[in-house]
Amino acid sequence: MPTIALRSQRVVTPEGERAATLLLENGRIAAVLPFEAEVAAGIMDVGAHAILPGVIDPHVHINEPGRTDWEGFDTATRAALAGGLTTLVDMPLNSAPVTTSVANLAIKRAATPGQLHCNVGFWGGVVPGNAAEIEPLIAAGVLGFKAFLTHSGIDDFPNATEADLRRVMPILARHGLPLLVHCELSAEDEAWKQNDHRSYANYLASRPKKWEDDAVNLMIRLCEEFRCPVHIVHLSSASAIAPIAAAKAKGLPLTVETGQHYLYFNAEDIADGQTQFKCAPPIRERANNEHLWAALQAGLIDFVATDHSPAPPDLKQLKSGDFTTAWGGIASLQLALPVLWTAARRRGATLRDLARWLSENPAKLAGQSHRKGRIAVGYDADLLVLDPEKTFVVTEEMIQHKHKVSPYICQELAGVVELTFLRGELVYQRPVFTHPNQGQLLTR
Repeated sequence: MPTIALRSQRVVTPEGERAATLLLENGRIAAVLPFEAEVAAGIMDVGAHAILPGVIDPHVHINEPGRTDWEGFDTATRAALAGGLTTLVDMPLNSAPVTTSVANLAIKRAATPGQLHCNVGFWGGVVPGNAAEIEPLIAAGVLGFKAFLTHSGIDDFPNATEADLRRVMPILARHGLPLLVHCELSAEDEAWKQNDHRSYANYLASRPKKWEDDAVNLMIRLCEEFRCPVHIVHLSSASAIAPIAAAKAKGLPLTVETGQHYLYFNAEDIADGQTQFKCAPPIRERANNEHLWAALQAGLIDFVATDHSPAPPDLKQLKSGDFTTAWGGIASLQLALPVLWTAARRRGATLRDLARWLSENPAKLAGQSHRKGRIAVGYDADLLVLDPEKTFVVTEEMIQHKHKVSPYICQELAGVVELTFLRGELVYQRPVFTHPNQGQLLTR
């Protein structure tokens, strides 16, 4: 691969923004040079457009094999490149089979050839009865493990009990791999389904903050007992921030993510019947979400991930608007960066903040921080070029996901991804995919 020099007035490095020339060689960043540096390579000058590390999303449901009518490696990774995402980590459920054994992991990997347009890694799953599969899955290269504390939405990925977690956490602690947890300790109560099926307020009330708070407290206790790295996925309850802060102050190996939708939307603005907004845990009230923002900006929440969870439109019950039967999941993979940037810049956040929340800290969770997530010498040249001031309105036509159902349709967002590079190769030049099928499978 020829050496490329990529030049910008706004290169976002770990030390902040600077004018610089990046020398890309053999798939890596060979040098970060002064802007006016003379180089032998051909120079691509992107002017005032910003260069950032490629976005890493460690919370994506690709759904292949088995449910390619929902999504799939081809459409998910194309959508990723169009949004400046260069690495995804696929969740172990919503595919068939689920990734709870080495045999099932092999089936999933066998579905990838010719379909990976960005890098993809895999989480293994923790379910009742699969403790004997944990170490073989580690040996096979999964990046960590995911467990649910409530019903996952599909019967072939049942929720783990505290007893199940006590069996696997010592193993993960020994290997230094993270346990990702959907934190809701739910109470069996179907009474809410007797109320207005189209009411968002009714759905919101059906999954109270207490479910999240109790689950987070359980995981903090187990994290302290076993010293196993624990990661709280898609935090939506601001009431859990105080115990999280206390746990981090103790030095526990605890990390936390929230989702773009919890930072961009507020419950007060969701109309009845708008099932495209249904997710679990739910989007909460404005006052709650302002506390999430404060925690993110203070570093108590480590990063932001989409929890891209698409489904065929009929499963979202768009015609009936029935929250009791609609699939809970938000499709937003391609829009990860502009959604967060649109909301973040209103709060004075910088592109350096964006790189930390979307690239640097997610790389740490996935065990890739030695090679991805930063613009620094020796790191993989997975990069994006962004026009941070340009705005656009989200339309169905521009979305690369398999299904065009998203609560972001018709939203005006800031931040247009102009170019995406994978290991130094230009793979997306808006709106053209210039070099498809360049993604790699990642292992720990």
